[in-house]
Amino acid sequence: MSTITSNMQKPSLYSFIRAASLLGKNRTQKGNADNNFQPNLEGLSLRPMPSKEILLKAYRLMMTARAMADIYEANRPICKYVHSTSRGHEAIQLATGFLLEPHDWASPYYRDESMMLGMGWRPYEMMLQLLAKADDPFTGGRAYYNHPNSRREQLPKIIHQSSATGMQVIPTTGVAQGLEYIEKHNLNTYPSPPVVVCSLGDGSVTEGEVSEALSFAALHSLPIIYLVQDNDWGISVSSDEARTNDAFEYAAGFKGLERVRVDGSNFEDAYKTMEYTIDWVRKERKPILVHAKVPLLGHHTSGVRKEWYRTPEDLAKHAKNDPAPKLREQLLRRGVSVATLEKIEEEEKEFVAREFAAAVAAPEPDPTTVNDWVFVPTPVTKETGIRTPEGKTEKTVMVDAALHAVEEILQDFPEALFYGQDVGRRLGGVFREAATLAEQFGDDRVFNTAIQEAYIIGSTVGMSAVGLKPIVEVQFADYVFPGLNQLITEISKSCYLSCGKFPVNCILRVPIGAYGGGGPYHSGSVESILANVKGIKIAYPSNAADMKGLMKAASLDPNPVIMLEHKGLYWSKVPGTNEAMMVEPDRDYVLPFGKGNIVLQATDDKVDEGSSLCIITYGMGVYWAKAAAKNFPGAIEVVDLRTLFPLDEALVMDTVRRHGKCLVLTEEQLNNSFAEALACRISQQCFTHLDAPVQTMGALNLPAVPMNTGLEAAMLPSAEKVANKIAEMLAW
Repeated sequence: MSTITSNMQKPSLYSFIRAASLLGKNRTQKGNADNNFQPNLEGLSLRPMPSKEILLKAYRLMMTARAMADIYEANRPICKYVHSTSRGHEAIQLATGFLLEPHDWASPYYRDESMMLGMGWRPYEMMLQLLAKADDPFTGGRAYYNHPNSRREQLPKIIHQSSATGMQVIPTTGVAQGLEYIEKHNLNTYPSPPVVVCSLGDGSVTEGEVSEALSFAALHSLPIIYLVQDNDWGISVSSDEARTNDAFEYAAGFKGLERVRVDGSNFEDAYKTMEYTIDWVRKERKPILVHAKVPLLGHHTSGVRKEWYRTPEDLAKHAKNDPAPKLREQLLRRGVSVATLEKIEEEEKEFVAREFAAAVAAPEPDPTTVNDWVFVPTPVTKETGIRTPEGKTEKTVMVDAALHAVEEILQDFPEALFYGQDVGRRLGGVFREAATLAEQFGDDRVFNTAIQEAYIIGSTVGMSAVGLKPIVEVQFADYVFPGLNQLITEISKSCYLSCGKFPVNCILRVPIGAYGGGGPYHSGSVESILANVKGIKIAYPSNAADMKGLMKAASLDPNPVIMLEHKGLYWSKVPGTNEAMMVEPDRDYVLPFGKGNIVLQATDDKVDEGSSLCIITYGMGVYWAKAAAKNFPGAIEVVDLRTLFPLDEALVMDTVRRHGKCLVLTEEQLNNSFAEALACRISQQCFTHLDAPVQTMGALNLPAVPMNTGLEAAMLPSAEKVANKIAEMLAW
């Protein structure tokens, strides 16, 4: 795997010059010694103005940001990748960046380059991402400009940042949720109580997922600041055509969420406001929304030019609020000379020119590293522990094996916790799959959430980032879709786009499948949709022993895992599924992902005479296949995949080559399914060994599973239908 380095030059070239002009990270006028924190922010007016030294530092970095924007614009053929700049937003961003400490967390969005400068990032490093260079310290050339992520010790921490506006709010709120849990359970110590800053534009507040995050933060009193930068534009959509109220007005609907307005173009006001709110959150451990009004002086992006949709009048109105001239006047009133300011302006132009030249000369990524960091290595590489304890004969249903696995994970890892809809104390899950857990571990570790699938799934990003092991549940597979945004945009890409800095260690439990008239919204199979998401692992156990072993492996895996748990196998209530009950493995049993299992073997004589076939399946398909095989003694071999990704391709292909005939069996609707894709792969890799085309079998291609049990049966495969297919194939 490639190693991403910061490519920092020696202090003699960079640190000495910059430290002298920027004051390092020293804080003056910081904190409020009398601790007069008021939730209604009445104390804000009492805060002293920032010192002249801080104003000079801010002015210098404003000039840095301006010079960066200018040099990018002057070199558009070189700066060929789409990017945005912070022009107009510099004051509020710099104020925020100055005030954050290394143990704090921030989520700067794509226009927040000035916040990055304020936190201490070097223009050269940011330019490496602008130009998608190999030494881009954030994504190794994989993502756009100012999509940072960082665990750098001396700077605030930043989780993976995506381009989907508003989507960062749930993962970042998950960071605050994780910090609140860590503090409550004394799992870590910090120099001072950490705060989280989530930056977003006012236009993105209309996203439904933002509402889920604000609601959770307010309900649970999380230590987070939502910094909303309102420039009146969402690309070409103006505020008056997109929303009836701004973020400040919107926040009034969330009881427990404090709010404040600030002129984000005035550095003095911005600094006072952010200093107060950050200190307030450190003390009170409650959320607040800061609505900062700012001008937009640059383009939306380099690819969407401001002149395409904005009038000269609008541009002139925004130019009047340019933060730099305002700060210049404040400095002049403080006695700073014009010559000093002009010197700063010239120095920053020259400095940025040198930084840009160095970034342009930096090497391009090695194409052979393109596959690096999809996952980070898991410690579970082989089956270990005792699967069938000696002398133990009592069999356990699958749902209890899952319950016991989670129970043991919570016992072994104080950083593990379990949450979702109805999994808490009163019910313990609609399938009783979490029964007794809240009683054992308390409401802080096992608890209910609102009906917020996006938050349930996406919050695991932030929880994992601060070192926790979240286990979460979506109540039915049919309800996973509201969380797909977070699963695809944030979770699946986090490891790859952070070059391994932020893999998401989470388990997502999803009850799946049809039986007994569950109807169209409680019976769906969604594995093909999930299998199309790269960067996640998917388990689909068919029995109690596999369930426990895979759940334990998932808890040790630093990557995101989805456990698809068939409702019809939970208690073996479906006729013919008794074998899903098994003797429960010991607590040390671990089953690695990507290891299928031959659950029924054909006899050598049937194979030798060419009268055998193999069935590749998983979940309920295992029991249909085994029941159907009873009609063809010795002729059928059944492979239980156990995990859909990673897939045990070696076992599948070796089995198919041995038999020459193959049926891929699924419960899902067949067209464009995982099963059809696997059949195609088998055909490609085993073509010269096949005696007949690879066949597939699944549910009818209907939009939903009907409720009536007769209609349900007509839609789904069954042992009888599989037996008919086997007879047809063996006759070829």
